[in-house]
Amino acid sequence: MKDIMARAARIKLVVFDVDGVLTDGGLFMDKDGHEYKMFHSRDGHGMKMLLNTGVEIAIITGRSSTVVEHRMSGLGIKYVYQGQADKRVAFKQLLDEMQLGADQVAYVGDDVVDLPVMRKVGLAVAVQDAHELAKKHAHWQTPSGGGRGAARDLCELIMEAQGTLAGQMANYLDG
Repeated sequence: MKDIMARAARIKLVVFDVDGVLTDGGLFMDKDGHEYKMFHSRDGHGMKMLLNTGVEIAIITGRSSTVVEHRMSGLGIKYVYQGQADKRVAFKQLLDEMQLGADQVAYVGDDVVDLPVMRKVGLAVAVQDAHELAKKHAHWQTPSGGGRGAARDLCELIMEAQGTLAGQMANYLDG
């Protein structure tokens, strides 16, 4: 765990996949093809707290959905890359734009399509219910499943490693 905390202490950017990470992976569509996704409210609040500490958040997902646009906009996440068949392209753009090294990035995935980026970052994370190959290549695995608190698990881990978790929690305990 000491190695994981050292890796987490260096993180300046967290990149999340969506389906299977911020959601449970279920795809709900009505008869007209409208898509619905369910996000966990605690994940969203964890992401907001992490943003408050100065760590940036980005989304790289293979699918495109207006639901994702709305949710990420509501959380204040400005780096959203959808429709990314090869996630390495958006990842490289993020590194260049933010002038970061890959070792300063955490990536959270759940399936084999996430491996090309997971294998490059300083902190590769697989959600608890990820594909076995994703788990094998992860530095850390969340205690919670995708769409069930996994994002919050990682946000709190990073804040703990960077010494900002107590300050974020104090906002709710003081006064």
